Parts: sequence; structure tokens; C-alpha cells
Amino acid sequence: MFKRQVQTLDEILQKALREGGLETPLRQRRLIDAWSEVVGQNVNAYTGEKFIRNQTLFVKIKNPALRQDLSMMRSQLVKRLNAAVGAFVISDVKVY
Repeated sequence: MFKRQVQTLDEILQKALREGGLETPLRQRRLIDAWSEVVGQNVNAYTGEKFIRNQTLFVKIKNPALRQDLSMMRSQLVKRLNAAVGAFVISDVKVY
């Protein structure tokens, strides 16, 4: 008999994503999708485009008062968004 290295499907998928260089883009996409869940539907209604560049999430907000409120809550947003994904993806949020 010979020994087999038994791995779960999750371990195999994580290894394939990591080797293919797709792990980080997948986490970034999940973080952008989690925006509406973290901030709620009312804030999401005023949200325009969202993108990540150099570990910074850029979010366009259409309401100036809401933009100011969110810019003061940047550190809380970073913590909540990273927690929603389950990994460290962003280090800052820029609201414009």
C-alpha cells in the first residue's frame, strides 16, 4: 500500500487560485461586492463607481453630506470590509 495525501476540495481550490495569481483579484471583487452589505442600502443608493488600486478602495458618493460622513468613518469601513471578506485586502478608503 502507498500513502495518499488527502486534501479537501477547499485546500485544492485555494492552492490553484494562489498558483494562478487569482486569489487577490477574487478577494478584491468580493470586497467590492460586500460594500452594499456593509454600508446598507440607503448609502448604497448614493454610491457610484467603486474600484481598488494599491490596497485603497475608491468610492464615488453622489451626496456631499454623506461623502463627509463616510470620510470620517474610514477606519471603521476598512475594518468592516476586510472582516466581510475574511482577509486583509485594503488599507484605506478614499471617498470622492
